[in-house]
Amino acid sequence: MIADKENIRIDQYLTEKLDISRSKVQRLIEEEKVTVNGNTTSSNYKIHLNDNIEVLSDLDFSMNIEKEDIPVDILYEDDDLLVVNKESGMVVHPAAGNFSHTLVNALLYKFDLEGMDKIRPGIVHRIDKDTSGVMVVAKNEKTLELLSEMIKNKEVERIYVALVEGIIMHDTGDIDAPIGRDVNNRQKMMVTDVNSKEAFTHFRVLKRYKNENKTLIECKLSTGRTHQIRVHMAYIGHPIYNDPVYGKSKKTTEFGQFLHSKTIKFTHPITKKEVYCKAPLPKEFQDYLDSIDGDI
Repeated sequence: MIADKENIRIDQYLTEKLDISRSKVQRLIEEEKVTVNGNTTSSNYKIHLNDNIEVLSDLDFSMNIEKEDIPVDILYEDDDLLVVNKESGMVVHPAAGNFSHTLVNALLYKFDLEGMDKIRPGIVHRIDKDTSGVMVVAKNEKTLELLSEMIKNKEVERIYVALVEGIIMHDTGDIDAPIGRDVNNRQKMMVTDVNSKEAFTHFRVLKRYKNENKTLIECKLSTGRTHQIRVHMAYIGHPIYNDPVYGKSKKTTEFGQFLHSKTIKFTHPITKKEVYCKAPLPKEFQDYLDSIDGDI
């Protein structure tokens, strides 16, 4: 759309134009799904007349999300939040092409999340459809706001396990490389210094599978960019095994990319007690590791 006003905040302008809440607009901006003249922007950007504003989202914000009785593995629950173990293949929240059978559909059936965001009620952070493992979900707006701020301030520790292509010879490594949207494919991310944000991943080798030319690693995130581990590992020449987007080859099994969110640790924003949850590897992931020989 071409801006027909000027000197007002872009989040305010889009709230009026799209007829959705300001918080939804701000979320889209944070996810870099809003560009101005081809560049990502911030919520406090004041638009200029004839700015070319593009919203890279085809979500139908008016749709009604149905409650569905879908099993969800709950690792922790109290009055304010819960931690779930999301299975590989499950989309976190509804979007174009995935209006049902998502984690949100399941959560709405089991918990009272009325009055929250209709599309992403309680969702503090996401993991990709084919990534499995721990996720924290807020039960009310106050907790959602506090947890979101904690993630922004790097106060939530998340550790992942990944099986990657190739043999990593170093026992540990740090990847400090900014991530932004792929200039040739807006659905992908890439390491770039153009309209990017800082991204830092620390990894540690757990096991090397020399006969299979693969390495099992543990990754700790200091930032939480979209597809961060997948992009960073591909960037250093060791993409996640079975990754259909960033991998070197096509998927070789029905199971998605071999990436699992293993643990999460944080101070409860309300009770101030430590919350620590761990999710075991999915059966398909563990069965594959058991079928191949590896060395430390």
